[in-house]
Amino acid sequence: MTKIKKQQKEQSYDIIIVGGGMVGATLACALGNSSLKIAVVEAYQSNFDWQEGSHDIRVSAITHASQHIFENLGIWENMQHDGVAAYDKMHVWDATGQGQIHFDSTEVGQADLGHIIENRVIQKAMQMRLSDFDNIDLLMPVQLQSMQLNEQGVELTASDGLKLKTQLIIGADGANSWVRKQAGITLSSWAYHQNAVVCNVTTSESHQNACWQQFMPDGPLAFLPLAGGQSSIVWSTTEEKAQCLLNMNEHDFSQELQVTFGSSLGRIQLSSERGSFPLRLRHANQYVQEHLALVGDAAHTVHPLAGQGVNLGLLDAAVLAEELLLAIDKKRNVGAMSVLRRYERRRKGDNIAMLAAMDGFKRLFSNDITPLKLLRNSGLNIADKFNPLKNLMIKRAMGLFGMGFSEKLPSLARPVFKS
Repeated sequence: MTKIKKQQKEQSYDIIIVGGGMVGATLACALGNSSLKIAVVEAYQSNFDWQEGSHDIRVSAITHASQHIFENLGIWENMQHDGVAAYDKMHVWDATGQGQIHFDSTEVGQADLGHIIENRVIQKAMQMRLSDFDNIDLLMPVQLQSMQLNEQGVELTASDGLKLKTQLIIGADGANSWVRKQAGITLSSWAYHQNAVVCNVTTSESHQNACWQQFMPDGPLAFLPLAGGQSSIVWSTTEEKAQCLLNMNEHDFSQELQVTFGSSLGRIQLSSERGSFPLRLRHANQYVQEHLALVGDAAHTVHPLAGQGVNLGLLDAAVLAEELLLAIDKKRNVGAMSVLRRYERRRKGDNIAMLAAMDGFKRLFSNDITPLKLLRNSGLNIADKFNPLKNLMIKRAMGLFGMGFSEKLPSLARPVFKS
């Protein structure tokens, strides 16, 4: 399923991508069958031998733009085989008032608003696709120990003594990026003092192929539809309450969830383990240096209330791949700042706009201040009745255009792309 290069003493590549997760593997696939020699370095061994009928507790809401990327890379069909859940409606309301808004894919002439997909399903399909490309080596598991940047490129040393050289290193290694830290790139960052509790549940009533999200003063609670009829829970709340939810027994947790969410989906029963992760806004002050670029969570993390995090990262990957392939066509060095800055300029503004929008929504809804309660409830009801505004919101959430509305999506994110 995956191609693992037999490790030698020293190896050289045109590009090394550190991180074989969703974003890193997407970038590698987008550069597949090119003249570039690429290594994907992943610290942990993948295990896709999961129990039949089980579900991952980490899921992603995939936009149409991201779906087009997967389709154009020949990955979507394998994801469908392992299970994707289309959602065609979204119900959002404020638990402290009467404000609510409802989205329906038929309002914009689409079959669905997007898909909820388990992260492991995406990663499995990605790594299967990587094995199809002769110009890509998947080095896994490999723990990197040191990184040296010089005028010629980058030199890496792994814990087992393996030495790697490259013209360009790409950090796709997550929010606590090792590559970013080694490069000394600073962050603009602040904690939300919230944790997201994630798990899966069964409900006695159908999820109706809809996403359900309730805003509360301590954070939003979302029910996301899974293939097979279960729902994925993302419950953002205070750090103290999150710990309390994790410590509850199964019965008490299900009861707490039932009381909080209500009876819209009937009786709720926990059906998986529970996990939790802290919520923090991060934005790298630089995406690029000579011979280095950051993509995905290594460059930015956003509050999960709108499920946009991985979609921003996939667009990073699509844009960077586009710029690197253009550089090869023009016989330019892929590690040159003139090449990498084009990627940074194309993505940074869009990402900042999304981070600011999600931060604003979080601050507007995660409080119990009376004037803001009145404002947000009125705003939800007005937006629900004003179809032009609501349709614009739907199309943006679906990834049909950039945050600036006039920005073009990269070729891979468009359905008209021909490989």
